[in-house]
Amino acid sequence: MKLEYHNIKDEGRFIVTSFQCGPSLQLLQEKELYKIIWCTTGETQLTVDGYEVTLKENQVLFCTPVNVVDVPTDNFGLIAFVFNREFYCIQHNDSEVSCMGMLFYGSSNAPIANLSERHVKSFNAMLTLFQEEFETKDHIQGEMLRTLLKRMLITATRLIKNDNYTEELTVKQVDLIRKYNILVEQHFKEKHQVADYAEMLFKSPKTLSNFFKKHDAKSPLKIINERITAEAQRLLLYSDKSAEEIAYDLGYNEPSHFSKFFKKQTGTSPLTFRKS
Repeated sequence: MKLEYHNIKDEGRFIVTSFQCGPSLQLLQEKELYKIIWCTTGETQLTVDGYEVTLKENQVLFCTPVNVVDVPTDNFGLIAFVFNREFYCIQHNDSEVSCMGMLFYGSSNAPIANLSERHVKSFNAMLTLFQEEFETKDHIQGEMLRTLLKRMLITATRLIKNDNYTEELTVKQVDLIRKYNILVEQHFKEKHQVADYAEMLFKSPKTLSNFFKKHDAKSPLKIINERITAEAQRLLLYSDKSAEEIAYDLGYNEPSHFSKFFKKQTGTSPLTFRKS
């Protein structure tokens, strides 16, 4: 299955596929595409940014255009929803679905949502509606597909929130965590200290750290360090840049400082990581 919407005027693209054909798998090689991958049955071994990820039945994986994803050719039971920012811009429309900092750009790793029996029925219903819309060729088809995508993103955001944060958190508190994650995504290449982000959030570093600790969230410093490390690993695996060039790209004036940081985070040097 490969159902595709393409608006020639604004270059918006939205695809629903089962990854059962070559053209569908080739989508994973294209840049600038968000990917939502749902395992409907069994389990599948994927590779995300060079690491194996086991996607189990009724789990949904959310990948940004930055994430490099590889799906085996003999996969079975996967359904993917793929779109570019011209079709739906996550950043510009964050006020609509509040998924930025949770589903996308919320951590160094691509998040996975676990669907309950009720949510499986909801996702199946949405899939049916998507398929029906692809059969309707009119001037509002794109808007209808966007509406369904927004509903899916809102549902998944609620699931991720329930899986990762306590029920005691208020909307305002969850929003603080989201905003912190978003700021780290925007500035991790030049700002490496919690104090930098605390200032932008009008908080003291201590207040911010205590808040994350109180609610069993990953520490602010760990979020920064993991994001830098993930980007470094991605560049070491998928680019021809030298370790020195990567160090400068990530805001380190001295490559030796970057190497020391990378080894502390991963247990190995950048060059050894690339070779292995």
